[in-house]
Amino acid sequence: MSFVEYGDTIQDGDTAIVFLGHESMFPVKVQHGTVTQTKYGVIRHSTDLIGKKYGSKVTCSKGGWVFILHPTPELWTLNLPHRTQILYSTDISIITMMLELKPGSIVCESGTGSGSLSHALIRTVAPTGHLYTVEFHQQRAEKAREEFREHGVEHLVTVTNQDVCKNGFGVSNIADAVFLDIPSPWEAIGHAKAALKAEGGRICSFSPCIEQVQRTCLAMEEYGFTEINTLEILLRVYNVRTISLQIPDLGKAAEDNSSSGFDSSSPSNQGSPCANLQQGTVQFKSGVPLREMVGHTGYLTFATKSLV
Repeated sequence: MSFVEYGDTIQDGDTAIVFLGHESMFPVKVQHGTVTQTKYGVIRHSTDLIGKKYGSKVTCSKGGWVFILHPTPELWTLNLPHRTQILYSTDISIITMMLELKPGSIVCESGTGSGSLSHALIRTVAPTGHLYTVEFHQQRAEKAREEFREHGVEHLVTVTNQDVCKNGFGVSNIADAVFLDIPSPWEAIGHAKAALKAEGGRICSFSPCIEQVQRTCLAMEEYGFTEINTLEILLRVYNVRTISLQIPDLGKAAEDNSSSGFDSSSPSNQGSPCANLQQGTVQFKSGVPLREMVGHTGYLTFATKSLV
C-alpha cells in the first residue's frame, strides 16, 4: 500500500479507511489477528480485511456493514491524528496550484505538523520529485517519519528536526517551491530564498493573523521577491433541493385548458406541466447556501523569487 500508488488488495500492514458514512470514518492499521470495534460490530482483520479488495463492503459482527477504502491524501486529511492545527483541502488545492507544482518538483516545507499538507505535496511531486520538510518539535518529526514509512512514501520525503528560522532547510538552490507554516515566517524568508533554485521559484506562507502577513510581506520585499499577493479562501457550500412554489393565476392557463378539453384528473395527464399549472404550483431545483459555513482559517501569501 502506498499513498501515491493505488493497490487493489488489502495487505497486512496497510493503512485503510473504514467508511461508515460521509460524516463518520476513521483510519485503521491492518494487522493479522487484530480486531476493530465499530458501532455495527467487530471487524476481524484476518478474515474480513486481508486479501479483500479496496472498496469492498464488509459485514460486521452485528450485521451492519462498512466500506474499506484505499487511503488518499484527501481522506487522510479528514481522518489523521491531530498533533497540530492542519490545513484542509480548500487551502491545499490553491497552494498546489499557485506554487505550480507537478511531478518532479522539489519542494521545501516548514513545519511538518500533522502531515496533512505533506501527504498532498508528496502525491503531487511523485514519482520523481522530493519533499524536504522541517519540523522544530522532535517528537512530531519522529512521528512524521514513522507515518511516511508506514504509508510507503519515505523515499519521496526527507524529514529534518531543526529550527528553520536559524538553520534553514538544509538544502541550497534546488527547490522549485517553498511553503512556510510557522509562527514567524518573516524570519525564514532569507533561508527560503537560499533554498530556491537560482533561476527562480515560488514561495507561499500560511498565517492566521494579518499582522504576521504584514511582516512577512515586508521581509519578502526586502529579499527581492516579486508578485507578492495575499489570498483568503472561504468555501461556501450550497444545499441543492427540490422546492414547490405557487404561480400566479392570471386566468389564461385555465381558459386554454378548458378550450382544449384538458382533463387534469386523467391519469395520463397527472405529471404534465399543465397539471402543475392547474394546481397552481411548479417544482424546480434550487441551490440554497447552508446557514453555517467554515470561516477564516488563515491568509495565504504568495511571491516569486526575482531573477535580478
